[in-house]
Amino acid sequence: MSKRNTPQRRHTILALLAEQGEVSVDALAQHFATSEVTIRKDLAALEKNGLLLRRYGGAVPMPQELIGDGAQPVSPHKQAIARAGVARIREHARIIIDSGTTTAAMIPQLGHRPGLVVMTNSLNVANALRDIEHEPVLLMTGGTWDPHSESFQGQVAEQVLRSYDFDQLFIGADGIDLERGTTTFNELLGLSRVMAEVAREVIVMVESDKIGRRIPNLELPWSSVHTLITDERLDAQAAEQIRARGIQLILAPLEN
Repeated sequence: MSKRNTPQRRHTILALLAEQGEVSVDALAQHFATSEVTIRKDLAALEKNGLLLRRYGGAVPMPQELIGDGAQPVSPHKQAIARAGVARIREHARIIIDSGTTTAAMIPQLGHRPGLVVMTNSLNVANALRDIEHEPVLLMTGGTWDPHSESFQGQVAEQVLRSYDFDQLFIGADGIDLERGTTTFNELLGLSRVMAEVAREVIVMVESDKIGRRIPNLELPWSSVHTLITDERLDAQAAEQIRARGIQLILAPLEN
């Protein structure tokens, strides 16, 4: 394609990405009979406009958590998952709440649990905690700010976490690989794994449409997960596979 067809090529790249869930530089170069340099420029331009997320050798769709405007209402299924998560928290517990829209949905309900100590790497979570009844003791990881996940990451954050121990970790995921564990678009994986190391119970919270979603980056292997909370839409076969791994599976019901 000539330069004047660049917009058409980029539109087609987005269409292929929506269809396939992932694209590679070499495959796109062959598809369009152009150079890999040209494709990398296309992907860089599309990422700059918030239309995809580059990773090594290609690109994946921009996670919905990163493109939401923050003002959208929380879905009923996320609210149900959040209620089920809060139900597992005891008074005076020491917990970690990772960044993410599903974990953040827990916060309005935490005011009924006095004496909590909450560690987070998310400014959104920290700000929301200040507005609830029985405001918990708040701990922040600090570290390096990652604009993609809108959270703190890096070695400083990991060192802070290792200074404490916690009863529970509440963490989301971009996808659940039924064979491997939780997966993510973010290539910064170290902090999530340290969170899991310092918590006695690791609770993953995801909507059922993310279960079976194959994303290259493995975040937490099944051996690190104790409990998975999702919604009632999960199909029976997937539920059976998860329970067969020794994971406590909770299907959160919608309120009547």
